[in-house]
Amino acid sequence: MFMRIDRLQAALPEPKAPNPNAAAALQELLGGKYGEMSTLGNYMFQSFNFRNKSNLRPFYSLVSAIFAEELGHVELVSTGVAMLNNGPGDPAENVDISKAPFEAMQDIRLAGAFLSNGGGATPVNSNAQSWNVDMVTTTGNIIIDLLHNFHLECGARIHKLRVYETLSDPTGREVCGYLLVRGSVHAHAYALALKKLTGVAIEKMLPTPNIPLGKIPECQKYLDEGSHRRIYRFSPADYEEAAGVWSNDEVALPGDPPGNLEV
Repeated sequence: MFMRIDRLQAALPEPKAPNPNAAAALQELLGGKYGEMSTLGNYMFQSFNFRNKSNLRPFYSLVSAIFAEELGHVELVSTGVAMLNNGPGDPAENVDISKAPFEAMQDIRLAGAFLSNGGGATPVNSNAQSWNVDMVTTTGNIIIDLLHNFHLECGARIHKLRVYETLSDPTGREVCGYLLVRGSVHAHAYALALKKLTGVAIEKMLPTPNIPLGKIPECQKYLDEGSHRRIYRFSPADYEEAAGVWSNDEVALPGDPPGNLEV
Protein backbone atom coordinates (compact mmCIF):
# COMPACT_ATOMS: atom_id res chain seq x y z
CA MET A 1 0.00 0.00 0.00
CA PHE A 2 1.07 3.61 -0.28
CA MET A 3 1.29 6.47 2.19
CA ARG A 4 0.85 10.00 0.89
CA ILE A 5 2.46 13.15 2.29
CA ASP A 6 1.10 16.57 1.30
CA ARG A 7 4.45 17.99 0.21
CA LEU A 8 6.47 18.07 -2.99
CA GLN A 9 9.83 16.33 -3.03
CA ALA A 10 11.46 19.65 -4.00
CA ALA A 11 10.33 23.23 -3.44
CA LEU A 12 9.61 24.98 -6.74
CA PRO A 13 10.05 28.74 -7.22
CA GLU A 14 7.18 30.69 -8.73
CA PRO A 15 7.50 31.30 -12.46
CA LYS A 16 8.16 34.86 -13.56
CA ALA A 17 5.14 34.83 -15.88
CA PRO A 18 2.90 32.31 -17.66
CA ASN A 19 5.01 30.35 -20.14
CA PRO A 20 2.89 27.67 -21.85
CA ASN A 21 5.62 26.77 -24.32
CA ALA A 22 8.05 26.06 -21.47
CA ALA A 23 5.30 23.95 -19.89
CA ALA A 24 5.01 22.01 -23.15
CA ALA A 25 8.75 21.27 -23.07
CA LEU A 26 8.44 20.08 -19.47
CA GLN A 27 5.62 17.74 -20.53
CA GLU A 28 8.31 15.63 -22.22
CA LEU A 29 9.59 14.76 -18.74
CA LEU A 30 6.12 13.54 -17.81
CA GLY A 31 4.74 11.65 -20.80
CA GLY A 32 7.77 11.24 -23.05
CA LYS A 33 9.51 7.97 -23.85
CA TYR A 34 11.92 8.44 -20.94
CA GLY A 35 9.55 10.50 -18.79
CA GLU A 36 8.32 9.97 -15.26
CA MET A 37 5.24 8.06 -16.38
CA SER A 38 7.57 5.52 -17.99
CA THR A 39 9.80 5.11 -14.95
CA LEU A 40 6.73 4.92 -12.71
CA GLY A 41 4.95 2.38 -14.90
CA ASN A 42 7.99 0.16 -15.32
CA TYR A 43 9.04 0.00 -11.68
CA MET A 44 5.46 -0.24 -10.41
CA PHE A 45 4.60 -3.34 -12.41
CA GLN A 46 8.04 -4.88 -11.96
CA SER A 47 7.58 -4.58 -8.19
CA PHE A 48 4.04 -5.98 -8.34
CA ASN A 49 5.16 -8.90 -10.53
CA PHE A 50 8.48 -9.56 -8.76
CA ARG A 51 9.29 -13.28 -8.44
CA ASN A 52 11.16 -15.08 -5.66
CA LYS A 53 11.09 -12.10 -3.32
CA SER A 54 12.44 -14.08 -0.37
CA ASN A 55 15.71 -14.93 -2.14
CA LEU A 56 16.02 -11.65 -4.04
CA ARG A 57 14.78 -9.31 -1.34
CA PRO A 58 17.44 -6.56 -1.76
CA PHE A 59 16.57 -6.20 -5.45
CA TYR A 60 12.82 -6.23 -4.81
CA SER A 61 13.23 -3.62 -2.08
CA LEU A 62 15.32 -1.42 -4.36
CA VAL A 63 12.82 -1.46 -7.23
CA SER A 64 9.92 -0.94 -4.79
CA ALA A 65 11.57 2.04 -3.10
CA ILE A 66 12.42 3.71 -6.39
CA PHE A 67 8.88 3.07 -7.66
CA ALA A 68 7.46 4.92 -4.64
CA GLU A 69 9.77 7.85 -5.34
CA GLU A 70 8.61 7.99 -8.95
CA LEU A 71 5.05 8.72 -7.80
CA GLY A 72 6.43 11.90 -6.29
CA HIS A 73 8.34 12.68 -9.48
CA VAL A 74 5.12 12.51 -11.49
CA GLU A 75 3.57 14.90 -8.96
CA LEU A 76 6.56 17.26 -9.13
CA VAL A 77 6.64 17.49 -12.94
CA SER A 78 2.86 17.86 -13.12
CA THR A 79 3.00 20.71 -10.61
CA GLY A 80 5.79 22.39 -12.58
CA VAL A 81 3.80 22.12 -15.80
CA ALA A 82 0.72 23.67 -14.19
CA MET A 83 2.78 26.48 -12.63
CA LEU A 84 4.38 27.35 -15.96
CA ASN A 85 1.06 27.23 -17.81
CA ASN A 86 -0.73 29.47 -15.33
CA GLY A 87 2.00 31.79 -14.07
CA PRO A 88 2.26 33.41 -10.63
CA GLY A 89 -0.83 34.32 -8.64
CA ASP A 90 -4.47 33.93 -9.61
CA PRO A 91 -5.95 35.08 -12.92
CA ALA A 92 -7.38 38.59 -12.80
CA GLU A 93 -11.06 38.77 -11.92
CA ASN A 94 -13.67 40.75 -13.83
CA VAL A 95 -12.09 40.00 -17.21
CA ASP A 96 -14.35 40.95 -20.12
CA ILE A 97 -14.76 37.63 -21.94
CA SER A 98 -16.15 39.44 -24.99
CA LYS A 99 -12.68 40.93 -25.59
CA ALA A 100 -11.01 37.55 -26.30
CA PRO A 101 -8.75 37.72 -23.22
CA PHE A 102 -7.08 34.44 -24.14
CA GLU A 103 -6.59 35.10 -27.83
CA ALA A 104 -2.85 34.40 -27.51
CA MET A 105 -3.62 30.82 -26.49
CA GLN A 106 -4.38 30.02 -30.14
CA ASP A 107 -0.66 30.20 -30.84
CA ILE A 108 0.85 28.21 -27.98
CA ARG A 109 2.46 24.86 -28.66
CA LEU A 110 -0.14 22.76 -26.80
CA ALA A 111 -3.38 24.70 -27.10
CA GLY A 112 -5.23 21.69 -25.71
CA ALA A 113 -3.48 22.16 -22.38
CA PHE A 114 -5.47 25.38 -22.02
CA LEU A 115 -8.63 24.51 -23.94
CA SER A 116 -9.22 21.07 -22.41
CA ASN A 117 -7.15 20.98 -19.23
CA GLY A 118 -7.22 24.54 -17.93
CA GLY A 119 -3.44 24.66 -17.86
CA GLY A 120 -3.05 21.40 -15.98
CA ALA A 121 -0.68 18.56 -16.80
CA THR A 122 -1.70 15.29 -18.45
CA PRO A 123 0.32 12.14 -19.30
CA VAL A 124 1.40 13.30 -22.76
CA ASN A 125 4.74 14.30 -24.25
CA SER A 126 5.80 17.68 -25.63
CA ASN A 127 3.81 17.01 -28.82
CA ALA A 128 0.64 15.96 -26.94
CA GLN A 129 1.15 12.28 -27.82
CA SER A 130 -0.30 10.12 -25.05
CA TRP A 131 1.88 8.01 -22.83
CA ASN A 132 0.79 4.37 -23.07
CA VAL A 133 1.37 0.91 -21.65
CA ASP A 134 3.65 -0.08 -24.55
CA MET A 135 6.38 1.79 -22.67
CA VAL A 136 6.22 -0.69 -19.77
CA THR A 137 8.71 -3.58 -19.63
CA THR A 138 8.18 -6.33 -17.06
CA THR A 139 9.66 -9.64 -18.24
CA GLY A 140 9.91 -11.72 -15.07
CA ASN A 141 13.69 -11.94 -15.61
CA ILE A 142 15.48 -9.78 -13.07
CA ILE A 143 18.59 -9.09 -15.15
CA ILE A 144 16.64 -8.09 -18.25
CA ASP A 145 14.36 -5.84 -16.19
CA LEU A 146 17.30 -4.19 -14.42
CA LEU A 147 19.13 -3.67 -17.72
CA HIS A 148 16.00 -2.02 -19.07
CA ASN A 149 15.77 0.18 -15.97
CA PHE A 150 19.41 1.22 -16.30
CA HIS A 151 18.80 2.19 -19.93
CA LEU A 152 15.62 4.01 -18.94
CA GLU A 153 17.42 6.12 -16.32
CA CYS A 154 20.27 6.99 -18.71
CA GLY A 155 17.71 7.93 -21.36
CA ALA A 156 15.86 10.01 -18.78
CA ARG A 157 19.12 11.83 -18.02
CA ILE A 158 19.54 12.97 -21.63
CA HIS A 159 15.83 13.87 -21.67
CA LYS A 160 16.26 16.13 -18.65
CA LEU A 161 19.47 17.69 -19.89
CA ARG A 162 17.92 18.62 -23.22
CA VAL A 163 14.77 20.03 -21.64
CA TYR A 164 16.90 21.96 -19.13
CA GLU A 165 18.83 23.53 -22.00
CA THR A 166 15.58 24.86 -23.51
CA LEU A 167 14.34 26.55 -20.33
CA SER A 168 15.15 29.92 -18.80
CA ASP A 169 12.31 30.07 -16.25
CA PRO A 170 13.40 29.07 -12.72
CA THR A 171 10.42 26.75 -12.16
CA GLY A 172 11.24 24.35 -14.97
CA ARG A 173 14.98 24.54 -14.32
CA GLU A 174 14.44 23.58 -10.67
CA VAL A 175 12.37 20.55 -11.70
CA CYS A 176 15.15 19.46 -14.05
CA GLY A 177 17.92 20.06 -11.52
CA TYR A 178 16.26 17.98 -8.81
CA LEU A 179 15.34 15.16 -11.17
CA LEU A 180 18.84 15.04 -12.65
CA VAL A 181 20.27 14.37 -9.19
CA ARG A 182 17.68 11.75 -8.26
CA GLY A 183 17.74 10.10 -11.69
CA SER A 184 21.51 9.76 -11.39
CA VAL A 185 20.96 7.96 -8.09
CA HIS A 186 18.58 5.53 -9.75
CA ALA A 187 20.93 4.81 -12.65
CA HIS A 188 23.74 4.19 -10.15
CA ALA A 189 21.48 1.93 -8.08
CA TYR A 190 20.47 -0.24 -11.02
CA ALA A 191 24.12 -0.46 -12.10
CA LEU A 192 25.10 -1.70 -8.63
CA ALA A 193 22.23 -4.19 -8.67
CA LEU A 194 23.46 -5.60 -11.97
CA LYS A 195 26.99 -5.80 -10.58
CA LYS A 196 25.72 -7.81 -7.59
CA LEU A 197 23.97 -10.24 -9.91
CA THR A 198 26.53 -10.52 -12.73
CA GLY A 199 29.87 -9.22 -11.49
CA VAL A 200 29.97 -6.64 -14.30
CA ALA A 201 30.88 -3.14 -13.05
CA ILE A 202 28.32 -1.28 -15.14
CA GLU A 203 28.56 1.77 -12.87
CA LYS A 204 31.84 2.61 -14.63
CA MET A 205 29.71 3.76 -17.58
CA LEU A 206 28.24 6.57 -15.48
CA PRO A 207 27.43 9.38 -15.87
CA THR A 208 25.86 8.84 -19.27
CA PRO A 209 25.69 11.35 -20.97
CA ASN A 210 28.99 12.50 -19.47
CA ILE A 211 27.89 15.86 -18.09
CA PRO A 212 28.75 16.19 -14.37
CA LEU A 213 25.94 17.42 -12.15
CA GLY A 214 28.27 20.05 -10.72
CA LYS A 215 28.00 21.98 -14.01
CA ILE A 216 24.28 22.59 -13.39
CA PRO A 217 23.61 25.30 -10.77
CA GLU A 218 20.15 23.95 -9.88
CA CYS A 219 21.72 20.62 -8.88
CA GLN A 220 24.18 22.13 -6.43
CA LYS A 221 22.06 22.36 -3.27
CA TYR A 222 20.93 18.75 -3.68
CA LEU A 223 24.55 17.65 -4.05
CA ASP A 224 25.52 19.71 -1.00
CA GLU A 225 22.87 17.99 1.13
CA GLY A 226 24.00 14.54 -0.06
CA SER A 227 20.90 13.61 -2.04
CA HIS A 228 23.13 12.01 -4.70
CA ARG A 229 24.20 9.39 -2.13
CA ARG A 230 20.78 8.40 -0.79
CA ILE A 231 18.05 5.92 -1.61
CA TYR A 232 14.78 6.82 0.11
CA ARG A 233 12.54 3.95 1.26
CA PHE A 234 9.32 5.98 1.58
CA SER A 235 8.30 3.64 4.38
CA PRO A 236 8.64 3.81 8.17
CA ALA A 237 10.03 0.28 8.45
CA ASP A 238 9.98 -1.65 5.16
CA TYR A 239 12.43 -2.03 2.26
CA GLU A 240 15.53 -1.73 4.46
CA GLU A 241 16.99 -4.63 2.47
CA ALA A 242 17.76 -2.20 -0.36
CA ALA A 243 20.98 -1.61 1.58
CA GLY A 244 22.09 -4.99 0.26
CA VAL A 245 22.54 -3.24 -3.10
CA TRP A 246 22.88 0.45 -2.20
CA SER A 247 25.52 -0.45 0.33
CA ASN A 248 27.43 1.80 2.71
CA ASP A 249 30.54 0.06 1.36
CA GLU A 250 29.95 1.78 -2.00
CA VAL A 251 30.73 5.44 -2.67
CA ALA A 252 29.36 8.30 -4.76
CA LEU A 253 30.19 8.44 -8.45
CA PRO A 254 33.44 10.14 -9.49
CA GLY A 255 32.78 13.80 -10.22
CA ASP A 256 30.09 14.09 -7.51
CA PRO A 257 30.84 15.19 -3.94
CA PRO A 258 32.48 12.19 -2.20
CA GLY A 259 30.90 10.05 0.48
CA ASN A 260 29.46 6.63 1.22
CA LEU A 261 26.01 5.60 0.04
CA GLU A 262 23.05 5.65 2.44
CA VAL A 263 19.55 4.16 2.66
